[in-house]
Amino acid sequence: MPRRKILANNNNSEEDKAVQPTRAKRARLVFHLDLPERRQIVGNVLVCGTGDTGQLGLGEDVLERKRPAIVENIPNPVDICAGGMHCLVLTKSGDIYSFGCNDEGALGRDTSEEGSESLPALVNLPGKALRISAGDSHSACLLEDGRVFAWGSFRDSHGNMGLTIDGNKRTPINLLDGMICCSIASGADHLVILTTSGKVFTVGCAEQGQLGRISERSVGGEGRRGKRDLLRPDQLIIKRAKPFEAIWATNYCTFLRESQTGVIWAVGLNNYKQLAHAKEAERVLIPIKTNLKDIKQIAGGQHHTLVLDNSMRCFAIGRPDYGRLGIGDVKEVVSELMPIKEISGKTIFVGCGEACSYAITNDGKLYSWGMGSNNQLGVGDGDDELVPVPVVSKNTQNKRMLLAAGGGQHSVFLVESDETEKQKENVPASKKPKAAAVEAAKESTETEIKEKEKETVDLKTETVPPKGDDSKTGKKTSSKRGRKKD
Repeated sequence: MPRRKILANNNNSEEDKAVQPTRAKRARLVFHLDLPERRQIVGNVLVCGTGDTGQLGLGEDVLERKRPAIVENIPNPVDICAGGMHCLVLTKSGDIYSFGCNDEGALGRDTSEEGSESLPALVNLPGKALRISAGDSHSACLLEDGRVFAWGSFRDSHGNMGLTIDGNKRTPINLLDGMICCSIASGADHLVILTTSGKVFTVGCAEQGQLGRISERSVGGEGRRGKRDLLRPDQLIIKRAKPFEAIWATNYCTFLRESQTGVIWAVGLNNYKQLAHAKEAERVLIPIKTNLKDIKQIAGGQHHTLVLDNSMRCFAIGRPDYGRLGIGDVKEVVSELMPIKEISGKTIFVGCGEACSYAITNDGKLYSWGMGSNNQLGVGDGDDELVPVPVVSKNTQNKRMLLAAGGGQHSVFLVESDETEKQKENVPASKKPKAAAVEAAKESTETEIKEKEKETVDLKTETVPPKGDDSKTGKKTSSKRGRKKD
């Protein structure tokens, strides 16, 4: 028996029909994301932990710092990120400085001079950068024109994979030619790229499923096409999903947020439930829909994930060893999101190292917890911390913390600089000439008024009989106020 044709619902009002766009019109609507703005708050770069490969940026003789120490000679830093054994710093003018291990080209510059890798130096780029990201042995940046440049190498269980099918790249290359991109995120050995049209591209190691587009038999690069499909950026496609508006990457996981719906998709390693999904699988190759809602930020390490929502609540999930979850002395795997009580409801930023975590609260304080054996927590004792503890030192005292990131054995932070604080209290440096001019005008006006008042008094002294009359000399004219200080 033939199926009956489903009749359209004709009960809608004329007003509803006018509001609802037709199917053809919906098809014509073009989704577009704007390029991000470069961070503007200037800070000082602080580092702590182990620096045996120069990742502290303090010179080849400095191998350890128990508390955050300032990295000099980086002008106006506004953004930071930590790779496995290297760091990137973005300046207010869009330049990138790098320091640390350069064995596979992660610094993107020449380090043939002895000791040069352990001090910050400029990466030569074809434009100014808006965003930076770093993995174990690779680095990437988003330029002002929407191009994504990367350098270094990806790695898998067999060792070096190269950045492209041609091998390592020791200087920056254009990774996704012809696309205008607006966001990047690095895992340990994979890179996620978001375009302005809401498409997501992935490249790198796929052994844990983190690329979200490689089949079971090809994740190791041993299929008919070898590593070509891994080392060539290709689109991650989810059927019937809306265009994406945000991306995050942890060491071995990828998270995507849909536009309009806010749905969070996750893919990658799940052996400790770090995908925040109940699925019983050690690794997930095809993105799965999570129950995460109202998410502001996702960060993670090897085997744990931190989730920050729009209400400034911070949650943790995954492996509890060494206290990396920040929820106390827990022995069993945490398979559901657990709130971190000490900082929940007041957190504005989260970051992770491999087995440690960081959070910045709305009062500008930095907290750290997890594995402390390499002093990457910055609290000075080298012990593991099971709950968040404040990071206090002479370089953080009475200053707002801005960003935090962890590498394999080191950490890097951005703290508000003294200059920024001075500009908040006083007139900004760029406005001083104008303020000085206003002050000069103010003094000139006051002088003129005093002279006029004197003339008025002299005239009245001549015309009024000197019998002690208390005649008024007129209203006083108040001087103009100077420019309001910021």
